[in-house]
Amino acid sequence: MSLTQSQLITYLRDEQNIGEVIDNDTELFSSGILDSVSMVGLITYIEETTGTIIQPGDVTLENFDTANRIAAFVASLA
Repeated sequence: MSLTQSQLITYLRDEQNIGEVIDNDTELFSSGILDSVSMVGLITYIEETTGTIIQPGDVTLENFDTANRIAAFVASLA
């Protein structure tokens, strides 16, 4: 199953309680909006939503710093 940027942003706002305005290109980890504890929840959400397994080595800023990067990474797993 695919995962859209819109789904990610909705998850971040609702489940991670992000009160800041975020969009598809907002740097989530580089800016400090999310931390390592938030990453665990995000990875769990992605795995449960898409039915994929994310390997620890794939958890990088290149793959996970923005909604666009996350969606592109998840699409590459399909």
